Amino acid sequence: MFDRHFQVWPDQVPHKLELPSTSVFHNLTVSALRYGDHPAIHYYGTDITYARFLQEAEALAGHLRQAGVKKGDRVLLYMQNSPQYIIGFFAILRANAVVVPVNPMNRSAELEYLIADTQAPVALCAQELLENIAPHLGVGHLREIVVTAYSQYVTEPTNLDLPEAVREPLAQHNLSGVTPWQAALSAGVAPGDLTVGPDDLCVIPYSSGTTGNPKGCAHTHHSVMATAVYGAVWTNAQHDIVHLVSVPMFHVTGMQSCMNSTLYAGGTLVVMTRWDRKVAAQLIQRCKVNTWRNISTMVVDMLSDPEIDQYDISSLTSIGGGGAAMPAAVAAKLANKTGLVYMEGYGLSETMAPTHVNPPQASKAQCLGIPIIGVDSRVINVDTLEEVEPGVTGEIIMRGEQIFQGYWNRPDATEEAFVEVDGHRFFRSGDLGYYDEEGYFFLVDRVKRMINASGYKVWPAEVESLMYAHPAIREVCIVSTPHPRRGETVKAFVVLSAGNEKTTAEDIMTWCQENMAAYKCPVVIEFTDSIPKSPTGKIMWRLLQEEEWKDTQ
Repeated sequence: MFDRHFQVWPDQVPHKLELPSTSVFHNLTVSALRYGDHPAIHYYGTDITYARFLQEAEALAGHLRQAGVKKGDRVLLYMQNSPQYIIGFFAILRANAVVVPVNPMNRSAELEYLIADTQAPVALCAQELLENIAPHLGVGHLREIVVTAYSQYVTEPTNLDLPEAVREPLAQHNLSGVTPWQAALSAGVAPGDLTVGPDDLCVIPYSSGTTGNPKGCAHTHHSVMATAVYGAVWTNAQHDIVHLVSVPMFHVTGMQSCMNSTLYAGGTLVVMTRWDRKVAAQLIQRCKVNTWRNISTMVVDMLSDPEIDQYDISSLTSIGGGGAAMPAAVAAKLANKTGLVYMEGYGLSETMAPTHVNPPQASKAQCLGIPIIGVDSRVINVDTLEEVEPGVTGEIIMRGEQIFQGYWNRPDATEEAFVEVDGHRFFRSGDLGYYDEEGYFFLVDRVKRMINASGYKVWPAEVESLMYAHPAIREVCIVSTPHPRRGETVKAFVVLSAGNEKTTAEDIMTWCQENMAAYKCPVVIEFTDSIPKSPTGKIMWRLLQEEEWKDTQ
């Protein structure tokens, strides 16, 4: 068991913790009994209490039962962040079924694959996405779609700048097999007994694979419960938590670090359907948000707003996230404005969010953190699979209660994803990293992202982190580009910050040469108005990388 990190372990956190032997739905039942009149969800000025949340989840579960959803059936949850997403998530669990969270960026062909792979009979869908999934209704496994408009849950007057999808009223849908959300809630059908337990399947998030179709990560109620409980215990989250949810809940960070951990503690979720830095600052100020789990690009964007000082965000007492390292320069700006240290963590769809988190009292910058409750994590040589010493880069592996059961319908891929070390089965992350003498883990990069410049290994994530210290750079993405002599070399896509539009490529290259080893410095700088990001806010480096090399294939 890896234990060198116990010397920096948070005082209030046990090394091991017995998890509740109940379904995840039971967390809602308990919080509703304790705090029935407390807001579970705040949505652009409108509150939804725990009592209402529970009642609507039960009612929707009854409709799912009436629609023929049986224990173990998979149900698609296809919508952006909203009260309906959260209610739908728990309704599916209450129906003894399995949630399949769907990326709202997915379109017809991707949905066709998911429906066939999961054999889902029913989907819960937002109306702006209906046109993508409706053609599949009645063709294969999909028999019914329950459709909703986000505006149905904005019932109080608000002067917030609402996303377009939130302003749209529910339209009339005359398609056979399409049921309006409110009709499903008012059907008055009892959901039946709750029979699932910790060993039953709970959620199947799909990981965005580097090649081929995405793979479903099969998680039980036990593995989902693990990170929900561990997250709350790690930060000592209490009933008074007010959590800004700006990351998508179809992704495990939003699902677990935001939604399920907060609901387990009986706190309030302040939900954003789309990211908007001004609205985020307004919500923090108005709702006295004290917790914000996010991705670093959101903090970069908010702090780059020239009007940020107009807002009081002093209620924040805990901020952190994962997905990409927090640039040191941005972390310093955050600390200067709020006095807070950005607490980074690390997890994957296969691990249902975090396996590593920084200790709140001893966070290190640009660090994945230490293995959390019950997690045994090591670093192995990619070629020999032998464990390596502190400071040596290799592949990060881990085992713990939150590890998935395997890839849905992919036994071969499941077998390849695990390795045996010291008689135990460890999950192979596919990430390169190392740990220091104190047991903190650091990410170097994805195994396949390294740039080989004349024999020198260049890790794009490191170069990006260094370049964020340049005062004119708002965002940066490093990729490899073809080079006649080196084979490949370093290129930077750069978004300049406001007021620095006259900065030249030569200015940036000169600065890089003064601040990092020559072989790491970008040889090519391309200025752009924006860098493509995934729905979870991660920079899509692979898209830029493939575009850069497409003419050489």
